[in-house]
Amino acid sequence: MKAITNKIFLTILVAFAAVACVFDSCVASKAVAAKSGAQLWGENCQRCHNTPSPSTFSPDQWKTIGMHMQTRALITDVERDKIVSFLQQRN
Repeated sequence: MKAITNKIFLTILVAFAAVACVFDSCVASKAVAAKSGAQLWGENCQRCHNTPSPSTFSPDQWKTIGMHMQTRALITDVERDKIVSFLQQRN
């Protein structure tokens, strides 16, 4: 009987943890959605190196750089697109 109770408790605990993770990722997604490309650029790009002026590269080059740096900075597609858009608009 105690083994069944432990299994039920463990199942409920795992389900609760899964739901908590989903809600946590939603909160993080909303926080990212609220940030501008300029904010994301400052928070993600400048933490590792001095970033060049937006006019240093063409809009197409910024797109390629964004795709390359996304894997290195561990940012989402949305974050990358906002950063690249910001840099392309300032070019």
